[in-house]
Order: sequence, then structure tokens, then C-alpha cells
Amino acid sequence: MISHKLLLRAGFIRRVGAGIYDYLPLGYKVLKKIEKIAREEMDAQGGQELLMPAIVPAELYQETGRWGLDVLFRLKDRNDRDYSIGFTHEEVVTDIVRRDVRSYRELPLNLYQIQTKGRDEPRPRGGVVRGREFIMLDSYTFDRNWEDLDRAYDKMYVAFSRTFARCGLDTLVVEADSGAIGGKDSQEYMVIADSGEDMILVCGSCGYAANSEKCEIGERPIKKSEEELQSLELVDTPGARTIEQVTSFLKKSPKKLVKTLIYKAGDEVVAALVRGDREINEPKLMRALGVKNIEMADADTIEKLTGAEVGFAGPVGLNGARIIADREVEAMMNFVVGANKTDAHYINANIGRDLEISEYADLRVASKGDACPKCNRDLGVERGMEVGHIFKLGDIYSEGMDAKFLDDDGREKPFLMGCYGMGVSRMLAAIPEVNSDKDGMIWPVSVAPFEVVVILLNSDDDAQCSAAIRLYEELQQAGVDVLLDERDERPGVKFKDADLIGCPIQVVAGRLAGEGKVEVRTRTEKDKQEVDIDNATSRVLELRSGLYSILSDRAAMVSSIGKVD
Repeated sequence: MISHKLLLRAGFIRRVGAGIYDYLPLGYKVLKKIEKIAREEMDAQGGQELLMPAIVPAELYQETGRWGLDVLFRLKDRNDRDYSIGFTHEEVVTDIVRRDVRSYRELPLNLYQIQTKGRDEPRPRGGVVRGREFIMLDSYTFDRNWEDLDRAYDKMYVAFSRTFARCGLDTLVVEADSGAIGGKDSQEYMVIADSGEDMILVCGSCGYAANSEKCEIGERPIKKSEEELQSLELVDTPGARTIEQVTSFLKKSPKKLVKTLIYKAGDEVVAALVRGDREINEPKLMRALGVKNIEMADADTIEKLTGAEVGFAGPVGLNGARIIADREVEAMMNFVVGANKTDAHYINANIGRDLEISEYADLRVASKGDACPKCNRDLGVERGMEVGHIFKLGDIYSEGMDAKFLDDDGREKPFLMGCYGMGVSRMLAAIPEVNSDKDGMIWPVSVAPFEVVVILLNSDDDAQCSAAIRLYEELQQAGVDVLLDERDERPGVKFKDADLIGCPIQVVAGRLAGEGKVEVRTRTEKDKQEVDIDNATSRVLELRSGLYSILSDRAAMVSSIGKVD
């Protein structure tokens, strides 16, 4: 990723291990500024900061059934007790509240922290974008009813949106799947970037946007194929288990295949059918089945069900499994399916004649050209990098951990919770990923390692030294975060480093110093302004104020929008 290369080149981060990084002084300065903005916006919405432990006893995760998650870093103490490095803190914060909050009079409550987390990511990537150790802001709200939770959620929407805007990030809020966190409503803040690992479906007509894991597909009239019905035929396909192998062997398009995927949903075995060029969306399948968990069936289960090895399952003559198909399959004719016989497939299978399907649902991952669920127009595709995720958890954790309060009617009720996560260290990468050029990073003034860099070109020149030191001291006294580059390096090196580091405003004390002038420019503008030294500080302050105003205007626009539609 561009940001990874630039952060390494500029000395902001250094790799320690896979997904584990040092934050060097420049990078740490940026992180602290991001944290400061986030704290201001959280506090403005009634948040109270605390700090929870990084090491969490297994008992807390066991209460909610999350001890078995594969993302946990587990460890034991000298007494053989189990612990985990906290990957998110729903259980810990719920434990705090269930012990200390008794009455509805103590609600609403918003607790947040900024802390280092650990997750055993299988594929760390992009430097600090997806790391095994990372810094996150996680906030948790506790309310007495859904109306209050909705209000808390809206406040956090504003706090997060304003934080990103003040950090110079344009974000798109999209519908999302709750994943391992659980809960009801869930939305992600995405930064649109070609290098993003998330696929986002966006409707250019009505503005609907959703992560591909969540995106629903609108229903359009089913257009049955007009091709002539062909006879069902069993064909040998030796060793052809995958879609690629089958299509290559039979010389057919993946669009003419139907994949049969066998799952376990509790005690029930399910056969889910999707077109050969589509991917199954497991969260959608769970919702269609009305279950909270599913898992791919093991080889023994598949062989017992189908009588064949893995890779040859199909719906023709399949007994002992609940069959559910993606809506797209209903319109297909003369398609290829597994024959429930090792090294064999059926061609020209047809619904109604060769197999029966009683259940259809939206089961596939949405893709470009699918129907928008709001207006039925074609969906477009963008790539995005997630920087924030907000959830309405409801009573999932409070019920599971017996966290209750006494309401005004004298009855005990579970807290209704919200959960809100912001990737602080990920923002260190997201900002330059979309704010850079061939020369380096372009930091917004609010989070730049330094707001201004004063470049002294020749330290042997008394006029240049005097001008540089004067401006440096004046800017410091004016409250500007300023860097003085007085190194014994060539001017070209200093200019390249200033551009690489990305300070928003550059002041050059060079040959014009003898005439009582310096050069001033912003990082995004190559044209330099010649300014009298006596007016240079006021000119820099004016430029700095203008840059902050742009960010403030963005944040004000977010505040006026308010609630998410």
C-alpha cells in the first residue's frame, strides 16, 4: 500500500513482526493528535474516558461464549489460569456496569477508552491497516430503552463523523454485518481507496451503500431462460471438484453451474445453492435459516449425506438435508450440478423436473449490476478501508452476563447497549493512503506531525540563520507546532524530506533572507510566495487558520446532518 511505503520511508513506523509495529516519534505525534480530536468529540457527546485492562480473564469471554474465537491471543499465568489479550471489551465494560450501576437514575452512560488491542489476524496486511497489535477507540453506551439507545447511537454517529472530518478523512457510512460482535443495527465508516480490502456496493440513484457482506439485493421480475429443455445426463468428471476444474473439463461457463454447499446449522444439515460464478454470503444464509451460527460440514458429514467425496454434492436426489437456493437459481435452465457420486456431475438439470426447491432467498454476495434493495437501480462497486464501526448491541451481552438495573416501574431489566469502535492506528495509514502524491504524504493540518516546517538552507549564512530562528521562535510563541530544519544537508535533501513528511506549510529561509524576505508555500501548492520577514508569521498564521477552517466546515456539515438515514 502507498501509505505503508511512505510511513516506512519517512520514519513514522518500523516493523517488529508480522502485523506488529513500532510507532516512532513522527508517527506517534500523529497518533496523539488523532486521539486528542477523538477525545474532544467523544467528550462533547457525553462520553467518559476510562482505561480497561489489556489482559482479560477467560471467565468473562466464557460468559458470552466468545472464548473459542480464533482471533484471541490466549495465555496462561503461573497458576495455569487462562487469559486473553483483549481484542474488544464488551465483556469487561459490562462487568464494570453490572457491579456499579443499579438504577435507571444512573443512565444513560457512555464509557470509552483508547487502548492497544491484540487480534490473531491470519493475514496481517498494509502495515498498520490490519495488524495483530493496534490502537483502537472503543466506546460502550448503556441505556434503559430502545429510544434512548437510538439517541446514544445518533450522538456517536456525530462524534465519529466529526472526528473523521476534523482528521481530513472523507468517509462513507455503509450498512454492515455485525460479525463476532453481534447486535442489531450496524454501520461502518469507509474511506474510499483503490487499495481498500472491503468491497462496497453503492447506488448512484438513491445513495444506498453497504458492505458486500451485508448488502441486500433487490428483487426484479424473474426472467426464465427461453432455451429449449435438454435431457438430464450423467457425465464423468474425474478429479474435477472445483468450479474452475468443472468448467474447464465440461467447457461451460460458471454461469451454467450451480454450486451446492453443505452446512451444519445446529443439528440440521443444509444444502445452499448459488450460481457457479457467485459467492455464498454466510451472514445472509444465517438470517434466511433463522440461526446465529453455521459451519461448513466436515468431509464425513458430506460423504454420509451424498454418498460421494467432497466436491461432488448436488441437489438431484439429495435426501436428508434442507435445500435452500439463491433467488437467481430459480431462473436457470439446463445447468450443471454435482451428481452425489464421486467423479461425476449432471448436465442439463432443471428445477421441477429433476429436483425440487421449496425455499428461495437472497443468499449471495452482491456484485456490480445487482439491483439496489431500495430503488432497484443497478449497484456500483467501490473499494473501501474501514476506519470505524458502530453497533446497536441491544441486550446480547447484558442478558448473557446478567447485567440488569432497576427501572422506574420497580422491575429489573437488562441494559440496552451500543458499541462503537474507531481504528486510531489504522487512521495513521488511511489518511496518507488518500492524501499523498509522488513526493510524499500530505497531512491535514490537524494531525500533521508538525503544522509548519521552517527550512534553513545555509546555516553558514548569518541572515538566513537569523531569519529562520526568528520565525521559529515567533511561531512557537503563537502556539504553532513548528519544526526547524537546520541540518547540515543540501537544500534538495531538505526539500524532499519536507515533502515526504508532509507538513502542511513550509517556510524557506534562503537567499532572499539578505533582502528581508522568506518564501512561504503550502504542501499542496508548488508556487511560493515571497513574504517580508516582518509579515511572515502573520501570513503563516493566516494560512494555518484557513486550513483549519476547511476542516471545521466539514465537521459542521456533519453536525447539521445528524441522524443516519
